[in-house]
Amino acid sequence: MNTIVIGGGCFWCIEAVYQQVRGITNVVSGYAGGDIPNPTYENHGTHAEVVQLTYDENSIDLATILAIFFYVHNPTTSNRQGNDVGVQYRSIILCTEEEIAIAEHAKKEAQELWEDPIVTEIKILDRFYRAEDYHQDYFNQNQNNPYCQVVINPKLAKFREKFQELLA
Repeated sequence: MNTIVIGGGCFWCIEAVYQQVRGITNVVSGYAGGDIPNPTYENHGTHAEVVQLTYDENSIDLATILAIFFYVHNPTTSNRQGNDVGVQYRSIILCTEEEIAIAEHAKKEAQELWEDPIVTEIKILDRFYRAEDYHQDYFNQNQNNPYCQVVINPKLAKFREKFQELLA
């Protein structure tokens, strides 16, 4: 099993997508890429909202995981996704030194999907902090929440349409 940490706006959105991907064995919402120890939702410093993905490399490779990532969120906006604005909503990939080249290649390939330049940060993961329990499995536990219906459901529909063969 391998892990990768990615952020593409609100962690609830990214978590909901990857929970449906075959080969992803665990999805944990959290914080990473920032400046303070033990961040929280109320006090995250410069950390991004991210998800830590555990995946079976015999079922899905990192390039495919990142292709999904660049498709389901807008990687061209700095510190925002839709109406969610702030440093915590930036597009970011946090990985090992060995995975940097794969991430850079995925970013380059994804550019053809977007008119504006991709601004996704790619850097080595320093530390991942698990988010509070109420953020875990958020979409599945709160599907009637207006945010889930208005923001997450369209992302899931977009993912399912493009990546049907990867549905768990």
